[in-house]
Amino acid sequence: MSSLPVYRWHMAPDGYATRRQLRARNLRPGGQDVAAQLERPRRRRPPLIAYLYRVDQAKPVRPMTSARWVALAKANRARRTCPTCRRDAGYVIPTALGTCVPCAYPEGTRDGIAA
Repeated sequence: MSSLPVYRWHMAPDGYATRRQLRARNLRPGGQDVAAQLERPRRRRPPLIAYLYRVDQAKPVRPMTSARWVALAKANRARRTCPTCRRDAGYVIPTALGTCVPCAYPEGTRDGIAA
């Protein structure tokens, strides 16, 4: 057993929030430990668990700087660049293919169906 308080789904007291709920309020956990957890029971499976943080200890979200915007744009551009033909595909290249669709299927067919 953990020493965290456990609440049933939708039964958490005020003052606690999940990461997504904090983000919706433009807050972040800010290094604090998990304060409590929610459990949603399921049949024949382990319960779903959501971790809760204290809202009064949360800190504001750090603003995006120009350097962070540049780094994010560079990372997204790398995800769109095909390693085979080195062109920007215009979409995030699927990891299952590893290349853009024209390079993955050069003959224009997929699973025997003409494109």
